[in-house]
Amino acid sequence: MEDREPRSPVYTARGAIVGEDWAAVADAANQRMAVRRIGQQELADVSGVSVSTVRQIQHGGNGRRVQNKTLIALARALGWPDDHLIRVLVGNQVSDAPADATTEREILAGIDRIEQRLDDVSRRLAAVEQLVTAQAANR
Repeated sequence: MEDREPRSPVYTARGAIVGEDWAAVADAANQRMAVRRIGQQELADVSGVSVSTVRQIQHGGNGRRVQNKTLIALARALGWPDDHLIRVLVGNQVSDAPADATTEREILAGIDRIEQRLDDVSRRLAAVEQLVTAQAANR
């Protein structure tokens, strides 16, 4: 018999798996919703998850399981990486604050570079327009 690496548990709508922390998922989701100032209905609309499932997540699962695809949809809607809520569930939470701050800085730096390039293009276009106007006036 060959040795195989243990497979990670598959999260389905069946029973609970030992070690899952649905209260941590609820805390993470509730905090993120508060920070983003969105309610159950808006999160349901953005994620494609029913309001009753959002409510269930907010209250720590209430004994029912939620599939990975549901946790992924909620994580995306809350602006997290796809696996964020799954990692919270299994106790492998990594803080997303530095990543979000880094991403925001990178986006702002990219926007700044684009604005600089647009300014440069605008100046060059104005110079070309002046040359064309001057040549047309000399004819």
